[in-house]
Amino acid sequence: MKLHKESRGTLIVASVSFALIAFLAVYFLEGWSLLVLLPLLVLYGLVFWFFRVPEREILEHHENVIAPVDGKVVMIKKVYEEEILKSEAIQVSIFMSPLNVHICRYPVSGQVTYKKYHPGKYLVAWHEKSSTENERTTVAVQSRTDHTVVFRQIAGYVARRIVFYCKEGDQAKAGHEFGFIKFGSRMDVFLPLDTEILCKIGDKTKGGIDIIAKMQS
Repeated sequence: MKLHKESRGTLIVASVSFALIAFLAVYFLEGWSLLVLLPLLVLYGLVFWFFRVPEREILEHHENVIAPVDGKVVMIKKVYEEEILKSEAIQVSIFMSPLNVHICRYPVSGQVTYKKYHPGKYLVAWHEKSSTENERTTVAVQSRTDHTVVFRQIAGYVARRIVFYCKEGDQAKAGHEFGFIKFGSRMDVFLPLDTEILCKIGDKTKGGIDIIAKMQS
């Protein structure tokens, strides 16, 4: 199984902790040590599972908006996007549990025109105000259909590390990686009002594969 590069620090800490606790359990608990080691081994395995990088065939897209992450659609509504667009837009929010793949992907193809990191709170990721009050990043892409598409990585109550690798001027390719979030969080995508939404609340998404909307050319 291929692991994401963001796993390095976490795996070192997890491995050292596992080895230390295992040693203490065997030394002090002797025959009872399995009561500690078995659940600990499960947790250790979940850390590897969290950082997995699945192989996916990413296609070329022009008008399609691609799911930026694996997760569940929790919000589709008209909102006022005040940071970039300064106008109304359709917000599609996808929540990621700790068991989902946490690679963050471009939802559309085009050129990156804006990026910014915002420090903030750590409200639960499904809280409506987390989009504007939590620790987050904002990225804007001028799409191939000549629309400005804004999207945000949002930290949650557990997620405390957001990484995004893109730079202004980069060429964005729908479905391709631009960042990563650790341990549960949310992605918001802000689309033009005339966008055809192809997903609904409750849908499970596969990042880089599923089409969640289609923009007008």
